[in-house]
Amino acid sequence: MDIVIPLFDRFEPLDAIGPYEILGHVPGARVRFVAPEPGRVTDVLGALRVDVAARYSEVEACDVLLVPGGVGVRPLTGDADFLDWVLRVHETTRFTTSVCTGALVLGAAGLLKGCTATTHWEAVADLEGYGATYTAERVVRHDRIVTSAGVSAGIDLALGLAALLTDDLTAEAIQLYTEYDPQPPFDSGSVAKASPEVVARARALG
Repeated sequence: MDIVIPLFDRFEPLDAIGPYEILGHVPGARVRFVAPEPGRVTDVLGALRVDVAARYSEVEACDVLLVPGGVGVRPLTGDADFLDWVLRVHETTRFTTSVCTGALVLGAAGLLKGCTATTHWEAVADLEGYGATYTAERVVRHDRIVTSAGVSAGIDLALGLAALLTDDLTAEAIQLYTEYDPQPPFDSGSVAKASPEVVARARALG
């Protein structure tokens, strides 16, 4: 089972590492990172550097394609070669997925036109500019295409994928092994719950 996660400079770390942690425990799965060129890729926070051995163009097919988000996703939405690759690989996948603003890549490739999808709450207008209808749901599935909301939602997406790729028991075992049992100290994890002051501070973080 081949799971491919493209990385790029200024990717959002948890978008990629959260699903990697979950999907890496799926029996028989191989999770690999690819990049525009082999070499070191740096996350959006600047301290996480990942050495990626393969370029994305070397991948002709995979079972799961997972596109993370981050500031660095913006140039990819206008990169014809990358979008063509996404479309070619999508024809071979069991599931084509995105985390956070990674949905903008799927949108730019034309995969979300006429679909309901989700992304980070700050990227709603961009998503809908590609013909998708935004929903605040944490994970949205349309047949083989699955999108998830911002950053931490990628873990939920990955657990759902683990169940689809294997079975519920395996996915639940992975959830237990990683002790994914969220009990946050604050209830401000969505725009619907957060105060205006929290929203304003969150915008400043980006």
